[in-house]
Amino acid sequence: MKKQEIGAYIITILLIFLAIIWIYPYIWLFISSFKPAEDIYTTFWPKSLTLDHYKFIFVMANRFERPFVRAFLNSLFISTTVTFSVIITSALVGYAISRIKFKAGQVLFNFTIWQMLFPGFMFMIPLFVLIRNFNWLNTYKALIVPSLTSAWGIFMFAQAFKTIPEDYVDAARMDGANDFWIIFRLMFPLAGSTASIVGLFTFIGIWDNFLWPLMVMKDYNKMPLSVLLASFNHEYASYIGPILAGSVIQTIPMVLIFLLLRKYFLQGISMSLR
Repeated sequence: MKKQEIGAYIITILLIFLAIIWIYPYIWLFISSFKPAEDIYTTFWPKSLTLDHYKFIFVMANRFERPFVRAFLNSLFISTTVTFSVIITSALVGYAISRIKFKAGQVLFNFTIWQMLFPGFMFMIPLFVLIRNFNWLNTYKALIVPSLTSAWGIFMFAQAFKTIPEDYVDAARMDGANDFWIIFRLMFPLAGSTASIVGLFTFIGIWDNFLWPLMVMKDYNKMPLSVLLASFNHEYASYIGPILAGSVIQTIPMVLIFLLLRKYFLQGISMSLR
């Protein structure tokens, strides 16, 4: 056996070992959500499994003024709305930057890149003051409106549209197509992989967002699931089983999205590292 093959086997075994270490917390979380409360911290695999923690989430949680099912639907509504908005606005602005020549085009493109250089938490305090002045605290608008556009999404679409031959656009204009027809019937289908990547990462980012919803939302009926779980854990930490069950429920969309769209997920990572 050659040295290169031996090295490849060693690297493969090492990566498998690291992958098991990485996924072990989630395996423990999933199994523990079905354990009786007294077995959660004592054994890895319990003698019996129970659905009591999930029944608590769906039935008993309202008595504690923690509507977990509504919070799950809130997260789904907010994430889906923001994702569709980001895809549409990114496609529109990306097309304007990449295909329409106007004086401020390069300035707008440079501003988009400049905005990507700064971490989001730098703008949280000014944004919170703005949301408060608009009287949007404890409303869905506070969670949705600030995220309706994405500089990263605009940059991705602009770069994707630049790779599409100009002859396609010229042919569409000769047939009488306007800009909106060109964007959504020509350019958008040709940049389908970019749309999938932008949508996937946007949905994951909004679904897992915690700090901003924690700042602007105090109404339990409008909270996303991540914040509601944190508030429940803070006040009822002894109910560890329902907290674990709620955490599993929160991860289900992410796991399904990764399994169904893992090709685009890995493609997005490789494009982001270029």
